[in-house]
Amino acid sequence: MTGRFTSSFRITAEDTGSHARTAELILAHATVPTPAFMPVGTNATVKAIELKTLSKMGIRLILSNAYHLYLRPGMEVIKRAGGLHQFMNWEHGILTDSGGFQVFSLASFRKLEERGVSFRSHIDGSLHKLTPEDVVDIQGILGSDILMPLDVCTAFGVGEVEAKKAVMITTDWARRSRQQWEQNEVNGMLFGIVQGNFYPDLRRQSAGQLTELQLPGYAIGGLSVGEEPALFEDFCAMTAALLPREKPRYVMGIGTPEYILAAVEQGIDLFDCVFPTRTARNARAFTCTGSINLRNEKYMYDNTPLDAECSCSTCRNHTRSYIRHLYKTGEILASMLVTQHNLWFLEKLVDDIRNAIKHNLFVSFKSNFLNTYSRGTIR
Repeated sequence: MTGRFTSSFRITAEDTGSHARTAELILAHATVPTPAFMPVGTNATVKAIELKTLSKMGIRLILSNAYHLYLRPGMEVIKRAGGLHQFMNWEHGILTDSGGFQVFSLASFRKLEERGVSFRSHIDGSLHKLTPEDVVDIQGILGSDILMPLDVCTAFGVGEVEAKKAVMITTDWARRSRQQWEQNEVNGMLFGIVQGNFYPDLRRQSAGQLTELQLPGYAIGGLSVGEEPALFEDFCAMTAALLPREKPRYVMGIGTPEYILAAVEQGIDLFDCVFPTRTARNARAFTCTGSINLRNEKYMYDNTPLDAECSCSTCRNHTRSYIRHLYKTGEILASMLVTQHNLWFLEKLVDDIRNAIKHNLFVSFKSNFLNTYSRGTIR
């Protein structure tokens, strides 16, 4: 491979009252202003919304999943299309998750070994074996802008012995992934994933071992897996402080305003989650005063927009009453309209966060936002 693209990360502003910062993440297919939320497009599509609509919103980085794409449609299909960007007709950045979490979730169908993992497809039961090297090569075929290595996830509440073993394997796999990434000159930024469950010493061990590898970026895995918000905030803060200031930091799997704000406060740059799109398909919409359940009878005659302060196409053109009607009659348009709104809401949130950091107002912005936003309330 020749002409390998050199990605970069440049901090542009830092908030003096917290660890929040803004930056430019320059990738082969996009320049991404951070903090940034990545919509999840597991199967080469973000559910219920066109990619061109995401582009018009200003979204420059989405997440897809190497495990799912490896199984279906398969690497040969994507390779013949010219890579994932061409296959899905998305001109901006793509981060691909390795599928480590998906393999973990198939506990009864997989066998974990130091060499790699054997598992049966959730689609047809066929047997597959993947090594860390395989996963890097798969993401090379995809043409990912950011690559996540194969790692070992552990469930909330597991014992320290199991969590320690997961850290050891994750570190070994990260070393092998880095070697494969270097030897094959794979484009894109390879991130390390810090594990350690909720054991501080294991978190420190994992972060220390991974930072020695001098990877282009670092992710914090194993958070937002069922723990209380206070525990999430404690471990997010502790782990972020262990990571290099000059490298991008990514907390995997968070997508609510409360968790995004908590992560940004600790210097996190990237986050992703299926939450805004999944909940849209279940009639839940973000508003500036909390989330609402559009199936509730109280919205039957409500001819106001989802959020009076929102300027998205859904809020400009449709009412709560109409969208409730669409959900009650099973119309696909309901999910499409609220998906667009929810993603617009989060994109507007991170844009406001970036502006607050640039003006050294993040702490007051966070406080004012949360004072208005009803934590976890469905009305």
